[in-house]
Amino acid sequence: MPDVDAAPGSEESRAAVYTTLAAGQDLRTELEIKRSRFITVLRRTETEAAARDLVAGLRREFHDARHHCSAFILGPDRSVQRSNDDGEPSGTAGIPMLEALSRRETTPGVTDLSDVTAVVVRYFGGILLGAGGLVRAYSESVSTALDAAPLVHRTRLRICAAEVPHAQAGRLENELRSAGFVMADTSYGAQSTVLRLALPDAPDTISAAADRLLSLTAGATVLMPEGTEWVDVPIS
Repeated sequence: MPDVDAAPGSEESRAAVYTTLAAGQDLRTELEIKRSRFITVLRRTETEAAARDLVAGLRREFHDARHHCSAFILGPDRSVQRSNDDGEPSGTAGIPMLEALSRRETTPGVTDLSDVTAVVVRYFGGILLGAGGLVRAYSESVSTALDAAPLVHRTRLRICAAEVPHAQAGRLENELRSAGFVMADTSYGAQSTVLRLALPDAPDTISAAADRLLSLTAGATVLMPEGTEWVDVPIS
């Protein structure tokens, strides 16, 4: 069947922070239900093109499988939600998969998972599962994969930069991390290193970080606010 759009839901927009998969390799799990194999692949995706690339790649890899069902949620506010039954009876695969993603509580009472695509590859085992059995199988496949998935908070933060001598950069970065600050990308020039801190966009927080850096460098380094970026923050 064609892709099915799902309403984003009525929950408050989470444009400043949401939960997603940790960056890295695809996560794969497998269930066997009444001789059918259900291979689930989760990938962090930020665009529809990336989500569809995952589906296309798995169609090539598992070219002899009967079904390659998919669901994805994209965007900080989870505004893009799609699902596809790929030949299974209407509503028995893609929508249960999408609901497993959209209803996933990343912390108690919070359902904010986004920028994630799930594909379930099914090898038919010869035993019909029925509509209810298929719904449970596809939902369980995605839920089981999510149980094993490493998650991070994707947060919109203010980037503040500090130019420091190369010889001090490693020590200062370790000191700042130890103090609980989140570090963004570091860059290296011919004469100096630019450390970047990712901070909540609040004047008191930025001021506290600037004071800490001044203390660590005996007043020699000034923290300069830059733009904002989406930054992965580990879930404590």
